[in-house]
Amino acid sequence: MTGYVLRRLLSLVPTWLGISLLAFLLATLSPGDPAQLILNAQLDQPPTPVQIEAFREANGLDDPFLVQYGSFVAGLLRGDFGTSFRTGEPVLGELAARFPSTLQITVPAFALALLLAILIGVLSALRRNSLADHTSRVAALVSDSVPSFVLAYLLIIVFSVQLGLLPVAGKGGWDHLVLPVLTLALATTASLIRLTRSSFLEVLGEDYVRTARAMGLHWRTIVFRNALKNALIPVVTVAALLFAGFVTGTAIVETVFAWPGVGKFVVDSIFARDYAVIQGFVVFAGTVFVVVNLLVDLLYVRLDPRVRLSATGGHRGR
Repeated sequence: MTGYVLRRLLSLVPTWLGISLLAFLLATLSPGDPAQLILNAQLDQPPTPVQIEAFREANGLDDPFLVQYGSFVAGLLRGDFGTSFRTGEPVLGELAARFPSTLQITVPAFALALLLAILIGVLSALRRNSLADHTSRVAALVSDSVPSFVLAYLLIIVFSVQLGLLPVAGKGGWDHLVLPVLTLALATTASLIRLTRSSFLEVLGEDYVRTARAMGLHWRTIVFRNALKNALIPVVTVAALLFAGFVTGTAIVETVFAWPGVGKFVVDSIFARDYAVIQGFVVFAGTVFVVVNLLVDLLYVRLDPRVRLSATGGHRGR
């Protein structure tokens, strides 16, 4: 098991280096001179060619490509993601300050989406081809077809403008959480419902389930003790990746609801062409996905005996 973990950790190194290279190229290949953009934001007047050249030399922008990239990676490993020229603060500190706000809407949204997906997916599988099954499948298809920003505005029109029950936007009490959480949850539940249903139907057709039925076991025992755990194995993988997407991909929802999280900060930085923040966010988001993938692999080893056997090198002789 230890060897398997070490191999997985080593395999993540080239992936992370690829992410860092992509982030570095965002600034290197983007139109415009980063030195001139930064000085324009810092000075009250357009910078002179002498000031631009001095800035480029002081910050190593004239160094060869590999030297610049090496310095960039070394800074990332030290926790130095650069400095935002829009706020003048370290990028990592800016992302860390807004990360709790993002978690405030992503964690309950993920929990709600997972709960709804398991309940509806299992019931739909148990009542296959019934009215409830067809209704849930159509609802999931419609939900999956509606973009998150459209869903957000629909919820605002209904619950804020028409009914006046919830605030339109901003951060405040629990009532400010409802619409962003519902938007994220409903936009994600559909794919999990379909996956849960198909996985559960596949498990219900396995030999051990038919054997359990032939032995006269109660259907609750078959569903919750025998079938559910195995049916949720593929759901765990997709759900974990969706959670990583929640944490790093809430830009649209945060912008619509004026929620002061990481996503809205990055969108504002894109409009301001704050390359340091964009680079830092790409590395941050990529690192989140890499770590979540590793945790999913380790969780798979715990959930699936076949994966556990492969991870430990197969059967051992006695």
